Amino acid sequence: MNVVCLDLEGVLVPEIWIAFAEESGIPELTRTTRDEPDYDKLMAFRLGILAEHGLGLPDVQAVIAKIDPMEGARAFLDELRALTQVIIISDTFEQFAQPLMEKLGWPTLFCNELVVDAGGAITDFRMRYPESKLTTVRALHSCGIQTIAAGDSHNDLGMILNSKAGFLFRSTDAIKAEHPELPALETYGELLAAIKAAL
Repeated sequence: MNVVCLDLEGVLVPEIWIAFAEESGIPELTRTTRDEPDYDKLMAFRLGILAEHGLGLPDVQAVIAKIDPMEGARAFLDELRALTQVIIISDTFEQFAQPLMEKLGWPTLFCNELVVDAGGAITDFRMRYPESKLTTVRALHSCGIQTIAAGDSHNDLGMILNSKAGFLFRSTDAIKAEHPELPALETYGELLAAIKAAL
């Protein structure tokens, strides 16, 4: 059995934090896992910026409500899910993802959770598991399931490199240069064809 494991932000939907940075006028929040491989360090930085500006979960959710999937993402996902099982494995959070999952047709999502106080301030975050993307594909392998993975950032490399087939999708030039062995694809048509060939 095969399961396709996809990243969410940068692959199916725009980067949430970049959208929020643009809406809030806080350029420091444009940093993502494309720029910072250490996710704990990145999130601590983000939460510090939010606290400094007195911004909380409702402020971020108001921006997320305006975000639509990337053009062609829903059709790509629908066609892929008709062929095989798909899991979106993301370092985003339940409180961010729900409206995006609705727009994508409610695919299966494995992600993390924010800790929010009564006033709506984001005080902490809970990761589902260390290196959750890599550990998820390894857990699937332990059940006799083969994985095919695609993502765009440093935190996707574990699941991509440990799957029977893995692809960079709309990644950065730096990540492509670091991993020339990985096919680097730019369109949903290319990605769908590559996954079909791997199936």
